[in-house]
Amino acid sequence: MNEEKTMKVRNSLRSLKSRHRDCRIVRRKGRVYVINKTQRRFKARQG
Repeated sequence: MNEEKTMKVRNSLRSLKSRHRDCRIVRRKGRVYVINKTQRRFKARQG
């Protein structure tokens, strides 16, 4: 299994935002995403 491609789906994204200093919370199409340009494995979606 390749961990790089999986995205976490969570109820609360505040804890995932604090995992890395480059994490950003973005709203797209009614969904909330955590994205990270430098460490791409820190991805998550809410909603």
